[in-house]
Amino acid sequence: MMKRVEANDAFAMFVLGNQYLQGDGGLSQDLAKAFELWTKAAELGSSHAHYQLGSSYKDEGDMKKAKFHWGAAAMAGNEWARYCLGRMEYNSWQERGKYGNLERAVKHLTIAASAGECHSMNILQIEFEKGHVSRDAINSIMAAYNNSCAEMRSEARDNYLRSINIDRIRGR
Repeated sequence: MMKRVEANDAFAMFVLGNQYLQGDGGLSQDLAKAFELWTKAAELGSSHAHYQLGSSYKDEGDMKKAKFHWGAAAMAGNEWARYCLGRMEYNSWQERGKYGNLERAVKHLTIAASAGECHSMNILQIEFEKGHVSRDAINSIMAAYNNSCAEMRSEARDNYLRSINIDRIRGR
């Protein structure tokens, strides 16, 4: 791992940053080192690192930096970051804050749902039921969501998901 980090491998930096965050792999927990590695990885273009930085800044209460990093990750195709941006706008809109914008939230959530992100689809369905999303829009979004989910399906994946659900039911 360290050789890959020294070779400026953005994914290795992201993974090592996560290990420092959790204190995994024989490393001591070190949030400063995790931030340093994620920042380097983000500078090298890692959408995963941008997403993680956004989430960490959100946890620290710095929503401006969170939005910046989630925006960079979303532009690189990270649907979790896109969901986070949509959720940020949605929550602000619900609270009637000055930064909330339902239209922008719906746009972010639509992109994430179209990539198969289920939390976004759930919010959009709720807003459809409230009359904030049109019938045509929800039908289009649902079709894209279902297509994306179908692309991810495989027999092996479905069997695995069934097995973990059975384990949950049995209390394992």
